[in-house]
Amino acid sequence: MPVPLQDREIYLAEPRGFCAGVDRAIEIVQRALDKFGAPVYVRHEIVHNTHVVNDLKSKGAIFIEDLNDVPEGATLVFSAHGVPKVVEKQAYELGFTVFDATCPLVTKVHVEVAKLAKLGFEFIMIGHKGHPEVEGTMGQLESGIHLVEDVADVARVRPQQSEKLAVVTQTTLSMDDAAEILAAVQKRFPSIQSPKQQDICYATQNRQDAVKFMSPQMDLVIVVGSPTSSNSNRLKDVSSNLGTPTYMVDDASEIQSEWFEGRSKVGLTAGASAPEVLVQAVIARIRELGAVSVRQLEGIQETIKFPLPKGLKTDPH
Repeated sequence: MPVPLQDREIYLAEPRGFCAGVDRAIEIVQRALDKFGAPVYVRHEIVHNTHVVNDLKSKGAIFIEDLNDVPEGATLVFSAHGVPKVVEKQAYELGFTVFDATCPLVTKVHVEVAKLAKLGFEFIMIGHKGHPEVEGTMGQLESGIHLVEDVADVARVRPQQSEKLAVVTQTTLSMDDAAEILAAVQKRFPSIQSPKQQDICYATQNRQDAVKFMSPQMDLVIVVGSPTSSNSNRLKDVSSNLGTPTYMVDDASEIQSEWFEGRSKVGLTAGASAPEVLVQAVIARIRELGAVSVRQLEGIQETIKFPLPKGLKTDPH
């Protein structure tokens, strides 16, 4: 029996969307454009969201992967994901005006790696091969960091020694997947050193917890996020794994009416790099398809704010 249109409701996960690291990264690019004028060069997408990147492009940001594409004397911003040491060194040697938009929670992992490496540690990193954050963290050292993507990789990893071994993780992983891989790492290397606080960031954790709370109550869940966004993909995985039909969309144009057939309770969340304006556009589209109410679910209120780099802070008056 079809669901009457008047019974269809949208439920919003809390928290969702932008985190403090993403807010800071986007603001760094915007302030650099305001202060130095266009163009401002950004190594890699500042955050993994198509709409954010296109908006900044329209304001004069130029996204590059190779520093050889940056002209002499230019202003350069490192993306929120962080960069390998060799890229940082090259940028300063080439004389660019550099602003580092690396998320402070990623920087925390870099600092931990540098500190333990000086003490002779090798590392096992849990993360996704090719992701810029993983490349940035592994690139903090010339060698001695071994990547594992799943439990099967743990059996294959071959560190030089196991007396001084530490584990770090990509900050945007699924908490459940990371816990399973970490357990396998600890079983194989019982004396391995773990971070004092887990590396998976508070925003990733909060958004996954919110989906775990929401998803079992829904007939359908929609995640707003770009395909390149690790944390958005993990939100989709978390919801799907709970047995709820789940779709990820970059924006409202990707919504398909047949998803809603026979489904009255629609859950909606957004990855940490997806702006709220996209969520509101998705709500408007679902309203067009017959939803009559929008309810905000209870959840953690995030108040964390990260400071901007020197040189981009607001001038005191």
